[in-house]
Amino acid sequence: MAEEPGSHADRMRARFLAAAETRAPEPWGDRVVVAVGGLLGVGFASDPDNGRDLLLVGSGSGLGLLDARGVRVAREHDDEHGWPDGELTCPGIGPLAGVRVRMAGLHGGGLHTVTTDGWGLEVVGPDWPHHRVLLSAPWQSPWAGEHGETWWHVYHSKHMPLRAAGFSPSGRTLAIAVGSDVTLWSRP
Repeated sequence: MAEEPGSHADRMRARFLAAAETRAPEPWGDRVVVAVGGLLGVGFASDPDNGRDLLLVGSGSGLGLLDARGVRVAREHDDEHGWPDGELTCPGIGPLAGVRVRMAGLHGGGLHTVTTDGWGLEVVGPDWPHHRVLLSAPWQSPWAGEHGETWWHVYHSKHMPLRAAGFSPSGRTLAIAVGSDVTLWSRP
């Protein structure tokens, strides 16, 4: 079988540019978008009372705490606490009071890119500085499988800088944070 013309990188770039943004597959629910002005970073933690995923959101005006459906659990207006410290953590609020939460965003850090049951996440930039977030089925890869079958282009950051993208430690929630909002998907 003859090799396609162009380098592997050229073929991958063309592959990702051709992939239309689509819904996340089952069992992932519908995407939920929460507006956050001046978003700096996000971090996941587990609710100590019931184990649900919570997302701490840091912005220039303080901290907010969201559940996996995007519902606000707590809010603290304090421009000092929206920035992570030198260890890339922020103080928890609401049910996370007294806990330091690891953050990912403007200052660095990262979220989980693979779940324990194999769902994966890749951030690619075939039309940099715009980023595409690719969700792949358990133990599959967007570098090898077919779009819409083993991987899905679920988010395209066209106009705002990508701050962070990844899964909660439980693997039940996926978050993508850009300069103006947080997009969430969750699964049972």
